[in-house]
Amino acid sequence: MSTGPVIVTGAAGFIGMHVAERLLDRGETVIGVDVFNDYYDPTLKAARAARLDGRQGFSMVRMDIADDAAMMALVRDSGAKRIVHLAAQAGVRYSIENPFAYQRSNLAGHLSVLEAARHNGVTHLVYASSSSVYGDRPLAGAGFKETDPVDAPVSLYAATKRANELMSISYAKLYGFPMSGLRFFTVYGPWGRPDMAYYGFTQKILNGEPIEVYGEGKMARDFTYIDDIVDGIVGVLDNPPAPGGHELYNIGDNDPVGLMEMITTLEAALGQQATKIMRPMQPGDVTATYADIDKLNALTGYKPKVKLAQGLDQFAKWWPTFHKA
Repeated sequence: MSTGPVIVTGAAGFIGMHVAERLLDRGETVIGVDVFNDYYDPTLKAARAARLDGRQGFSMVRMDIADDAAMMALVRDSGAKRIVHLAAQAGVRYSIENPFAYQRSNLAGHLSVLEAARHNGVTHLVYASSSSVYGDRPLAGAGFKETDPVDAPVSLYAATKRANELMSISYAKLYGFPMSGLRFFTVYGPWGRPDMAYYGFTQKILNGEPIEVYGEGKMARDFTYIDDIVDGIVGVLDNPPAPGGHELYNIGDNDPVGLMEMITTLEAALGQQATKIMRPMQPGDVTATYADIDKLNALTGYKPKVKLAQGLDQFAKWWPTFHKA
């Protein structure tokens, strides 16, 4: 384990909070960065941040990663040589309505982190990409591999994530510091994002409201529990490429589940049935996601442990702790 602090951008986010907790649990010093925007309920972000505040070795910096001067100063003054860059504007559908939010967070923000890393001797930059870079593909007999073509994004969000990968590849070659990009597959679990289907479904089911099932329920996702995602992130952080190297890794469950099966599993976890309204697929959505995880397994021994029923049970148990009546 390297010495010195780790910067975690997006530390008040779903994945960022859990990564910061895992690093703190093993004795790391963590500097969190977050802008606390209002893309979804800021009280959820504040509650996540509150779990980290006061923990030995943790500090939070409220900052926009696209502020390149502030990002440069933070990396320089902290002496951090490792960065886990998770801050981004998420959401496929939101990118259709608010494209410039993605320009700032995902393009200018990523470039800001790259520049700060290369000018301050960062030895490993791990950053979030997305399974959305694979575009709209049918389920085949095998999972999506990191070597598959990724030149047909169906949303601006996906395009910005592929742009992040290309920017990072060029910086690794030009400036010689190692980088690892992580293609996340449908992350879920306690403290998750309200814009995700399982979260919104839970709210409506418990309120007795009907849920809208897009794609006529025929879509499938490689649902990956948050603890398994964190296993993958920390495993990659501890195994940087050689200087000047850039690697991409899928982090998923390697077991796609149909949307209707997910809803049935969620109903069982909540002990309540859903009234379903079937809708056509929305612009920007993809039919299926399916992670081939052989590359990550070879590097870190990664093997997802939490199946969907267990993970949704954990989410259902968490729900009333935050959503108090």
